[in-house]
Amino acid sequence: MIRSGFRLAALVLAGALAVSGCGGKRDDADQAGSGGSGGGRLTIATGNTTGVYYQLGGGLARLIDQNVEGYKATASETGASVQNIQGLVAGRYDIAFSLADSAGDAVRGEGSFEEPQPIEALTRLYPNYTHVLVRSDSGIESIADMKGKRVSTGSPNSGTEVIARRLLEEAGLDPDRDVQAQRLGLPETQDAMKDGTVDAMFWSGGLPTSGITDLTTTMGDDVKLLDISDALEGMQAEYGPIYEAGVIPADTYDLPSDVPTIVVPNVLLVKEGFDPELAEKLVTLLFEKRADLEQVNSAAAGITLETAKKTDPIPLNPGAEKALDELGAK
Repeated sequence: MIRSGFRLAALVLAGALAVSGCGGKRDDADQAGSGGSGGGRLTIATGNTTGVYYQLGGGLARLIDQNVEGYKATASETGASVQNIQGLVAGRYDIAFSLADSAGDAVRGEGSFEEPQPIEALTRLYPNYTHVLVRSDSGIESIADMKGKRVSTGSPNSGTEVIARRLLEEAGLDPDRDVQAQRLGLPETQDAMKDGTVDAMFWSGGLPTSGITDLTTTMGDDVKLLDISDALEGMQAEYGPIYEAGVIPADTYDLPSDVPTIVVPNVLLVKEGFDPELAEKLVTLLFEKRADLEQVNSAAAGITLETAKKTDPIPLNPGAEKALDELGAK
């Protein structure tokens, strides 16, 4: 693989811009969206520090600070989707990024959730691409080959972990017995891949994800992405059309060729009962300033009015729906 120092430097710069709106670990700020619109602090649950959620969450926090009078926002590092939803419902966060499959489980009270969770969507976001990377010396050519191997399945209670476990099961493997599962965040997984303490990893993220860029740039031919498109039919049969076919373009990470994969949309969530007036302002801001978010990470280009209202089974917040109607969403 071609090592692209320029590409990595550009992503590092974008990350630095995003972090200007980030507050590191989560904090238990006062809820600002639970009633009224007189101002306050908004805490945004994002994801791992080298992932797209964290970058775009920082960018969104900065936009709120600059454009929504009376509000200050902080983007908090988290384990991502499942943890974000749990924290949202518990009142630790006001806004949360999540994969749509995890959010759908939350609404139905399935998977990681023992009962239906009171959440609403502000909008559908960009798609997440499933990245399955293996060390070239691991002997792994398919997910089934991971039997007995050391595999990073993502942060505990993350959307990555949900998809990783489902893909392992689709390949006929028991995630708890057939692989040496390591529940690592993306930064920790990067280190483990480099030093050889894990053989393979799963990651669900937008394009590009800076942590994956780091791996393909620094490890070169010592790491490769797997084509997992053969798992799509089984995943759809088991979990429905939330999973779709996608391709990671070669130029995203300076790969030898395009890599077919499985994609799932992201959604931006709030707790049921979130102030509709504030929700309307936030959704309008998101779409009017989308170009600013694209400067933070180009994955934001996938946030479109054509798909914004397609959040089923997660209900749209009434204020968000009003904003999307006025913006011309389909």
